This record gives sequence, structure tokens and C-alpha cells, in this order.
Amino acid sequence: MADPNESRPTTPLGIYDRATRPVITGIEIIALVLSALWLIGAATFFLVLETPAPRTREPETGTDGLRFVMTMLAVFMPVAMIWVAATAARASRVMREESQRLQAAIDAIRQAYVAQSRGGGGTSDASVQKKLDEIAAAQKKTETALATFHSSRERPAPAPARAAEPAQSNQAALPLGTRAEDMAPPLGRADFIRALNFPETAEDTEGFAALRKALRDRQAKELIQASQDVLTLLSQDGIYMDDLRPDMARPEIWRRFAAGERGRAVAALGGVRDRSSLALTAGRMRQDPIFRDAAHHFLRKFDQMFAGFAQEASDTEISDLANTRTARAFMLLGRVAGTFD
Repeated sequence: MADPNESRPTTPLGIYDRATRPVITGIEIIALVLSALWLIGAATFFLVLETPAPRTREPETGTDGLRFVMTMLAVFMPVAMIWVAATAARASRVMREESQRLQAAIDAIRQAYVAQSRGGGGTSDASVQKKLDEIAAAQKKTETALATFHSSRERPAPAPARAAEPAQSNQAALPLGTRAEDMAPPLGRADFIRALNFPETAEDTEGFAALRKALRDRQAKELIQASQDVLTLLSQDGIYMDDLRPDMARPEIWRRFAAGERGRAVAALGGVRDRSSLALTAGRMRQDPIFRDAAHHFLRKFDQMFAGFAQEASDTEISDLANTRTARAFMLLGRVAGTFD
């Protein structure tokens, strides 16, 4: 035997189930009271207060019939108007209730769709929360490492002074205005690509080593900082690059982009198809000027970097770079900004 207290399945459309309404509401009660008052008043007027006129002659049949019709109209017309108004008021109330339930159902469907898009469909809430915690911990570790690299950069040891010209040799090795970034060894493409993907976890020593090397290169450092800014802002809306599965473009398409082609010729670079991420990013781009400025700054830095990178990189290295978190952020923001239109 079914339990009478058993609840219905909690589906997004369940909130739009038709609610049971009382047969007699306050509107009908008010209409009944007004009708009764009017009928009592009319009966009092016509039966009690009205005195019959003296009969001097035989009444005319036509006049009596018209008088009867006018009396009925005077008695029952206001009653009919009261109930027309009551019916209209109840219909308006029902329409408002239906509109509220419909809006609630639409909001529930939208929330369920966003939650399903973020969670990957059948993934449980616990696993999704665990994954988000791991990513947040990795980002926190990256931010801490970046702050450490900025504040305690390693300096090269001074060269031993020669006996003949101790001061002149130091000045020749370090001319006025020379910075430590200019003396750093050139950044390898493999380390650069690895740094653009950022460390996978807090224990990713290779990722942190590549990031440390990239931060010593001025151009790579500017791009990495711009990428970190947009990735942090996107994560505030629950958008993570690991959740995106974009359609990967061929290396020749990337080379066309590096050569300066824009629009439909390089439309394949906008391979992000996640509607939820695109909608949230587009909304943030319109409403948040800080996010919009950070996104355009990142797109410019990526464009400048890739124009030089593609000249010496192989097709394999271009494909590897396209699969990094930084490149996925470029695909997402570039499509929202209209770079590939």
C-alpha cells in the first residue's frame, strides 16, 4: 500500500504541478455579500417603501409590462455586474498564480541545465565538489608560487674581480639598466608550453619548474600573468579549462592566425562548444568592465606571443600549445569577443 506521505519525484517540472484551489474564495464571498445586500435593499425599496398610487382608472397593459421589465433590470443588473467583476478578478488571480509557477519552472530548468553542464551529466555532487576543491588548491598553490618567485628571484653570483681592472670588468658585465630577466638563458619551447598549462597539482614539480623558468622571461611572464588573471576571474563563475573539450584546429589554421588572418578563415580556432560557459562568459564580458579589460589584455598578449612562437615551432609543438589551459582560455574568450567571426 502506498504511503500517503510519500513525496512526488523531485524533478524541475514538479514545481509546475497545478495547485488545488478552494471552490469558494474570498472573491466569491465578497460577491455573495454584495449581491445579498443589493437584493435586500431592492426588496425593501419596492415592497416596503414604495406606496401604491390611487387607482383612478384601469391600468394600461403596455405600461405595466414596461414597468416590470425596468424593475427586473434595476434589481438584477447590478447583481450580474457584481458577478462579472468577481469572475474577472478570479481569472486574473489564477493567471498570476500560473505565471509565477511557470517562471519558477523555467528557473528550475535553467539551474538544472547549468548544474548538469558543469557536472558532466552523471557525475555525483560529491565527486564534482572534490574536483573543484583540488583545482582550487592547485590554483592557490600556483598563486603562492608566483608571489614567491616575484619576491625572491635568484640573482646571479658576481663574477670574480680581476687584479688589473676590478671595477671595469664588473661594469662591462653589468651595464647600467641591465635587468636579471635580460641575463636569463633563453626559454625553451617545451618549458614555455608546459608553463602555459600551469601545474596540474600541488605536487607537480615539473610544472612548477617550467613555470619558474617562464617567469624569468619577460614576454612569457606577461602572458602567464594575463592568463592567470582571466583563469581566476573565470573560476569565479565556475568555468574551468579542464572541463572544456574544444574541437582542436589543425596546425595550419593556427599558422594562418599567426600570419595575421582573422574572421572566418580561422573560425576553427573557436572550438569551444559549451553553451553554458559561452553564455556565462558573454554575460560577464558585457557587465563587468574589469573582466572585459583583463580579457582583451590577455587576447592581445596571446596574439603577440603566438605570432613569434609559430615562426620556429613545429606542428607538434603548436598542437601541444593548443591543448594548454591558456590556449583554451584564448579559444573561449576569442569566440565571445568575436575574434573568429
